[in-house]
Amino acid sequence: MRAPIGNFTDARPAVDCLDLLVRPVADAVRAWSGDIPVEQLIHVDTDPEIADTAVFVEHYGQGLLEQSANCVVVAGKRGAESTLAACLVLSSTRVDVNGVVRKQLAARKASFASMDAATGETGMEYGGITPIGLPADWPLLIDSRVVDMEWVLIGSGRRRGKLIVPGKAFAGLPGAVVLAGLGISAA
Repeated sequence: MRAPIGNFTDARPAVDCLDLLVRPVADAVRAWSGDIPVEQLIHVDTDPEIADTAVFVEHYGQGLLEQSANCVVVAGKRGAESTLAACLVLSSTRVDVNGVVRKQLAARKASFASMDAATGETGMEYGGITPIGLPADWPLLIDSRVVDMEWVLIGSGRRRGKLIVPGKAFAGLPGAVVLAGLGISAA
């Protein structure tokens, strides 16, 4: 199968390679329901040593920077209460943690979650966190530009491998809130 974006030698429907996914992602693919057929979630095999965005696009093509999104875990705090959430923004942008995220979570303070919290709570590898398979009770904040894309390259839950998903599929994920301005210029 040929991937809809990028130049990958091994591309298959994610539902056909569940053994390559971490448990929460595999479970979410197995239970997939929505307007987008599960067969449109494509897994591509990639080198785990070059999973970070800058190195990844240098190896697999600069064009992927504009077709990729990063999923990061954030923590919002108000008094003694803490809320974990995930944010999905284009790879060419960064998450507006102190503006959009803080307001959306009604938090006094918001910051990126620690690596231990992010991996422990998601069951995913750091550098591979994906919005598919996150805890269902988490808010999933998605920049509107991600949803507007035809295809988006995201993590697979592991550092090895990526998923290519139609942008509109993200709006149907559990806890999804689509927001304009979540991703801001990285400059």
